[in-house]
Amino acid sequence: MADIDTVSPLAPASFPDLPVINGVEFSAVAAGVKYPDRNDVTLMRLAPGSTVAGVFTKSATRSANVLDCQAKILNDSDYGAAFIINSGNSNAFTGRAGEGSVTAICEAVSNATGLPAGRVFTSSTGVIGERLPHDKITAKVGDLVQALSVDGIQDAAQAIMTTDTFSKGASAEVLIDGQTIKIAGIAKGSGMIAPDMATMLVYIFTDAKIARPALQEMLSELTDVTFNCITVDSDTSTSDTLLLGATGASGVNVETNCAPFKDALHNVMQELSHLVVKDGEGATKFVEVEVTGAATHSDARAHALSIANSPLVKTAIAGEDPNWGRIVMAIGKSGAAADRDLLAIRFGDILVAEKGWVSPEYSEEAAAAYMRQDNLKISVNLGLGAGTSTVWTCDLTHGYISINADYRS
Repeated sequence: MADIDTVSPLAPASFPDLPVINGVEFSAVAAGVKYPDRNDVTLMRLAPGSTVAGVFTKSATRSANVLDCQAKILNDSDYGAAFIINSGNSNAFTGRAGEGSVTAICEAVSNATGLPAGRVFTSSTGVIGERLPHDKITAKVGDLVQALSVDGIQDAAQAIMTTDTFSKGASAEVLIDGQTIKIAGIAKGSGMIAPDMATMLVYIFTDAKIARPALQEMLSELTDVTFNCITVDSDTSTSDTLLLGATGASGVNVETNCAPFKDALHNVMQELSHLVVKDGEGATKFVEVEVTGAATHSDARAHALSIANSPLVKTAIAGEDPNWGRIVMAIGKSGAAADRDLLAIRFGDILVAEKGWVSPEYSEEAAAAYMRQDNLKISVNLGLGAGTSTVWTCDLTHGYISINADYRS
């Protein structure tokens, strides 16, 4: 259970049936880091021979966990690896004490699993600025190791939640050289979502065989078009971490035929990123913002994020108000090139404005009806070039204020 009682109206009907990834085991326990009577620590163990790639927040105030993971992620090893994650406390802005907590947890996992401490990756999520009671976590490491199971990924997805209203999972299977490659991933995230590398906490696993450099390159590229293209509230976390583990258990080397695998991984990452937006704190609408015709791709991205992050745009969407003037405002303030008389704006298939003025065919009634849908698309064509960008966001409701005003209490 998360802190929030009401499940997002955009939530899937149920947690998906994720495939078992050979070479990965999961467990979860209640350590009482913050939440009473719920699992709040999870352990994930990868078999020897697994490769690990990762992307992390670029925040200047990133947590001790992130700094430790960044120092370890480029190391190759045949030992396998372990990920241990706690919710309820982010271990961020905790100084030397935070570093000590990471060291203590890594040593405890190392002692219990036989893995080198350098192959133990930690993540913490929750309140910033409070010391992590790591002794509560280390006391449970033995139980975590004993409980490891190949089918425990759903329990792991629940244990990493904070203000999330539902646990998030996605998977894909792809046929390569006559053999099936499996991918499964979980994520947590609801608020403080405007990634600048990866996002929230995300853990993805595959039984494909792929060397770490190739895996890292693929992950970094796909992150830019998935997790780096979502925003709930324009805030980037101190703890954002995405780890991708490839066990090689299938025996199929995907480096020689990477396109199908890359497409499948992209689908999993995009689905997880969309689920985070759909669980945006207080969200009732899922919104795709597509910008085309910009002078450059970077200009398109600037316009798209300006629209997606605008409180005025987001509150209009929450109120189901087709206030296209706010889209014009967001374009104008983005800092990227725009020409009032060239841009066109659409809500779904409805042409709203063009040539510097409202479209003669525009129907406010039709636009208002469209805005009552749960899934919306705002399209802007700048008419300046070939630059494009698509980002995903949600509306901004009073629920966001209520959740964050009470977050630490």
